Amino acid sequence: MDKLYSISKAAEILGVSDETLRNWHKEGTLVPVKTQGGHRRYRESDINNRLGINIVPEEVEKESANKVAIYGRVSSHDQKQKGDLDRQCQRLSEYCAKKKYKVEYIIKDVGSGLSDTRVGLNRLFDLVIDKTIRKVVIENKDRLTRFQYNVLVKFFDSYNVAVECIEINPDATDEQDLVNDLMMLMASFSGKLYGRRSAKRRKENKEKTK
Repeated sequence: MDKLYSISKAAEILGVSDETLRNWHKEGTLVPVKTQGGHRRYRESDINNRLGINIVPEEVEKESANKVAIYGRVSSHDQKQKGDLDRQCQRLSEYCAKKKYKVEYIIKDVGSGLSDTRVGLNRLFDLVIDKTIRKVVIENKDRLTRFQYNVLVKFFDSYNVAVECIEINPDATDEQDLVNDLMMLMASFSGKLYGRRSAKRRKENKEKTK
């Protein structure tokens, strides 16, 4: 329920005069509501918006309090075609069912754990920032990221979103996943190295032709 304030209290909170509030009313920038008795009252949410404070309504907080997102990832489309990604998410779903979690989102990614441009991962970030969920369930830490896992956990925690890692023992597909990630890392470094060498050669050739 949105709390209502009198004009004097609203003016005090906003640090302006009653006359300024009346002018804002005329301009339509901050319009009060009228009570059944005909008194003007200012909504707390309108005051907060004016102050630049974004407060999630209580009903939205309650609605999202038990919402959980499952996040699964494999490195290659070959792993996905073999059903590795679906089996991973199935295990997560079964775990959540036992815990009686309300799974609202099942997010699947195909990409390296080294990449921060994964479509699913960025969708997960949006859910966290929008406070749509309260928990993320993953199978192993490296499903979320290969490096700086604790940094992501701290980021999620800053939005009051917990990361629950159920730590299932890796199988052969996870070993292949690690190999794929390492190959991607080597390819990335090699590409940068060759790019720098090419740029250096072009610069040297350009200087020779002068």
